[in-house]
Amino acid sequence: MMNSQKTNIHAELSELVAPYRKQNVTPRSDENIRESVEQLLGKMTLAEKIGQMSQCADSEFAFGGEIEADPTELLVREGRVGSILGAFNSRRTFDLQKLAVEQSRLRIPLMFNADVIHGYQTIFPIPLAWACSWDLEEIKRACMIAAKEATASGITYNHAPMVDISRDARWGRVMEGAGEDPYLGALIARAQVEGFQGDTLFSEETLIACLKHFIGYGASEAGRDYNTVDMSEWTLRNVYLPPFKAGLEAGSASVMNAFNFYNGIPVAGNKFILHDLLREELGFDGMLISDYGAVDEIYIHGAARDRKDAARQSLEATMDIEMVTQLYENYLPQLIEEGKVQEAQIDAAVRRILIYKYKIGIMDDPFRYIRPEKEEEYHFHADHLQASRELARKSIVLLKNENQTLPLQTEAVIAGTQKIAVIGPFADSKDMLGTWQFSRYKEETVTLLEGLTAKGIAEDQLLYAEGSGVNDPIEGGIEQAVRAAEAADIVLLALGEHSEMSGEAASRMDISIPAVQQQLAEAVIAVGKPVVLVLTNGRPLVLDWYEQNVDAIVETWFLGSQAGHAIADVLTGDYNPTGKLTMSFPKHLGQSPIYYNRFNTGRPLTAENQDEKYISKYLDGPNDPLYPFGYGLSYTEFSYSDLQLDRQQMKSGEQITVTVTVTNTGSMAGEEIAQLYIQDLYGTTVRPVKELKGYRKVQLAPQQSIQIEFVITEQDLEYCNARLEWTAEEGEFKVYVGTHSGNTLEQTFELLK
Repeated sequence: MMNSQKTNIHAELSELVAPYRKQNVTPRSDENIRESVEQLLGKMTLAEKIGQMSQCADSEFAFGGEIEADPTELLVREGRVGSILGAFNSRRTFDLQKLAVEQSRLRIPLMFNADVIHGYQTIFPIPLAWACSWDLEEIKRACMIAAKEATASGITYNHAPMVDISRDARWGRVMEGAGEDPYLGALIARAQVEGFQGDTLFSEETLIACLKHFIGYGASEAGRDYNTVDMSEWTLRNVYLPPFKAGLEAGSASVMNAFNFYNGIPVAGNKFILHDLLREELGFDGMLISDYGAVDEIYIHGAARDRKDAARQSLEATMDIEMVTQLYENYLPQLIEEGKVQEAQIDAAVRRILIYKYKIGIMDDPFRYIRPEKEEEYHFHADHLQASRELARKSIVLLKNENQTLPLQTEAVIAGTQKIAVIGPFADSKDMLGTWQFSRYKEETVTLLEGLTAKGIAEDQLLYAEGSGVNDPIEGGIEQAVRAAEAADIVLLALGEHSEMSGEAASRMDISIPAVQQQLAEAVIAVGKPVVLVLTNGRPLVLDWYEQNVDAIVETWFLGSQAGHAIADVLTGDYNPTGKLTMSFPKHLGQSPIYYNRFNTGRPLTAENQDEKYISKYLDGPNDPLYPFGYGLSYTEFSYSDLQLDRQQMKSGEQITVTVTVTNTGSMAGEEIAQLYIQDLYGTTVRPVKELKGYRKVQLAPQQSIQIEFVITEQDLEYCNARLEWTAEEGEFKVYVGTHSGNTLEQTFELLK
């Protein structure tokens, strides 16, 4: 659509919306909101209350299986829905809101929900990628920009962030989360909630955040989506709970259930998980929303006699909003008549929903979020694109760089004395956004080839050959790629997964690069030129063959709208890579799930016993991943020395100061992420071999050294013991500091109690 046409459309809609907006609306006090909610509840029929607890879908995008439902307009007019999922443009949100406040009996405005996972119109790196930046402020800024763009279109309620801990790369939804570590996952969860919700939900540029999926979903067996999860409460609390707890402490207004069951009961109807743990223990009093169709799935799981019983279980578990299915509408009135549930339970749910409708201001100003003029200003704004590019650069992880293959000798290329072959299905692909995005600006995504030409490299110095599709061969493609490689001085081999190969319902049994691309790689590498593998993907891949056969590997993930510029910045050395992995890359698929914070077992593998048989190991390969958690190279080198503790014993209430010297031993300025790990050597339960407990970012000039400091408190030593108590137990501990989880210096200390 031409800019002039877009401007006209926005101007017309702005003129249409203007008379409906209120002026000088101010936030109400909590007491005033409570009083107003009680007055409104007193006017509502049972059907209207259940309507507030019901959500319908209104989108051209499919978020799950087909759901039979009445037309959206009818549901809104009759007060049978309180929120809409997937109305992605301001004209649609205006029309539906107008219908709600003019034609439904009580004129209660709608909330508009969407999955704004990593950007709305300006797309940022997928969350697994941005986690590799370890940059909380940049992640927070990305979420603030996403909220700013989404709210301009009328979106008020976000189905994000996903804060599931994930350790199995076969699971497609690893792309939505922060990886395998609870500590870093908790920090990132907090940053995302703060970014989406800002300082106040009353602002027209902040979104209701929704922590998902509570809880344990990332542990789906065999990495298969929607599959069985079976874990102890000890594991649930130590591994999967910390990011949710951090998000709740940051004030997340909403939580969404996980699809899995816990202790045999689907979470959507699990009173222990949703009521006892989430509401009572953690103190959550916000809106609890089901995932897509999850209330109905209680019955499909086989944990309810029928769908009426599924609705009862979900209400008993304090589920406030049913997403898209209609079990609440169909069965709650009958359950009340039968005395199996109480209307007071429904009142409690509606009360929570209405409180937030007042908090975001729509009860007093229903059209306040529908701002077409801001849509035009904010969507794909130059400042937002720059922020996306900056975060994308920080998200790139350099996995290998033999013989200083990178950065590229750009000056020689521009001068015409070197040529670069850019080969592969992602060499000039706009499929760089990843899944879980709904941008109208997909065709403006910057490709790798475009990013390189923007550096001033002439097209005749870039020898482009697609070579193959992502999963399908191209006739003559490999031959063309080989000719390009033969004529070049260096090859950029752009391989990976297309965007639909990761994300929800995109689990893979084989997480290697597809066979047709492997054939292309083998042919190109056989030419004998230096080869840089540039990866586009949504999960860790098995890269052992490439580690052995290419000169450099650059993990770029799905980087978003400015992907090509960010990749070119790194390849040419305009940006020295700083990213560090937040998920381990297995050496072989058979190692999955694999994670650094594992347990020793009773027969741990060591350097001394590796030739023995009766040890916890494989017959046909190592235990260790190819690239561990925290791993990532730079164009310079960093060394660690002189790890010191200011004391070897710590009593309750005291702290230990850890110092270490980090030196840039290379010839280029660079940023290092120094990582602190702690191991509890023995406890009343087994403890991980190490756990991340802190990190510091340091920028160093060539040959510069700096002493950095960490502080260890008793809280850093706490864990959930066998009695399900959070405690720090006396005993011996190890401190590790280094460049990644597998390369550290160490010291010991003792906690006395």
